[in-house]
Amino acid sequence: MSWLWALILGLILGLIARAILPGKQHIPWWLTMLFGVAGSMLGNAVASWIGVDDTRGIDWIRHLLQLAGAVGVVALGAPMYASFRGSRTSR
Repeated sequence: MSWLWALILGLILGLIARAILPGKQHIPWWLTMLFGVAGSMLGNAVASWIGVDDTRGIDWIRHLLQLAGAVGVVALGAPMYASFRGSRTSR
């Protein structure tokens, strides 16, 4: 059941990341979800690395790092997806 929560959280983080970034990202919803999951995993890794992965109460720093990771992954992944789709449709 934890994989389902990871996908739901990934979709939410991906959507928030797309809302934060300027312009329109032309990526499908499933890729938004995967980018959100990847950003969440990246944020968790950074939180663990700096020692704020498990604190008492709500882990605000970890959540902000997850969101920052999702923003970074969407910012890098959306143009890559667009260039991939552009090169495939021009053949």
